Amino acid sequence: MKGTLDIRKLDIRERNGGRFSSSRIPQSPISNVYSPAFTLLEVVIALLLVALLAGMIFTTSYSTLALGNNVVKTQNEEMLRQAFFDFMENSLSALPGNTRMELATSDSGSHYLTDLTLQNVPLSFTWGGEERTAKAIRLSTVKRRSGFIDIVLSYYENEIIEEESSSRSGGTASRSDEEPFAEIVLLTDVAYFEWRVLDGRTMEYQYDWDLPGRLPLQMELICAFGADGGEMRHVFWIPPRQNPEVFMRQLQQGGGQGAGGAIPETPGGEGETPVIPGVPPSTPPIPGIE
Repeated sequence: MKGTLDIRKLDIRERNGGRFSSSRIPQSPISNVYSPAFTLLEVVIALLLVALLAGMIFTTSYSTLALGNNVVKTQNEEMLRQAFFDFMENSLSALPGNTRMELATSDSGSHYLTDLTLQNVPLSFTWGGEERTAKAIRLSTVKRRSGFIDIVLSYYENEIIEEESSSRSGGTASRSDEEPFAEIVLLTDVAYFEWRVLDGRTMEYQYDWDLPGRLPLQMELICAFGADGGEMRHVFWIPPRQNPEVFMRQLQQGGGQGAGGAIPETPGGEGETPVIPGVPPSTPPIPGIE
């Protein structure tokens, strides 16, 4: 075995010109070039930075979308409330003289619930594909389990306010057996909703109204919306108007004083304008002045 090793050494010495070289066999140049790579720590840090950046972008986008949705929701709620106040103002200011009004307030413990009934206010509209006419409407407050109340508008096809013949005060009474043919929820999540009316004769506010043939001078609404909503106060004026039934009765009585209820004729020649009772005669034109 030792002899074999010596022979190999001599053979290598002869190949190197009699010199013994202990240098290693040259390697391929490719083996000395190192390929670029990331360590595990660098990969973990890069992943953390990417996750942090993605979280910041997602949080910013979500906050922007939530803010935009809240702004749109708040604007819609404000528009809905303003539309309700405009509806009440237009309805109360246009009440005819023969309108029957009844306001009833009840204590439910946590809220004062009100029922505002208006009769002889004919409204024609389409409901369920059919033409319907409501002779009476009622604006009610309905308490919900959440603690808030809803404002519900009910339409009645028949009259629901009747005279109390046995009442000494001559008040009114509402029929509880009449069912509405249509109901619309106007407002939701209302903290409180309270009415009070101003009597034009005593100039005092009342929380109930059941006087037949009379309307209050104005109505005051105090309400709040949501859990953190501030108190809002609105005043609705009710212009006094003459009852058309009373007016027609007076007109018939006034016309009955003449012959057969006709307008009496006044003496005069042809071409002269007859004088109508209650209407001032017209002034004849002055020559030269139009």
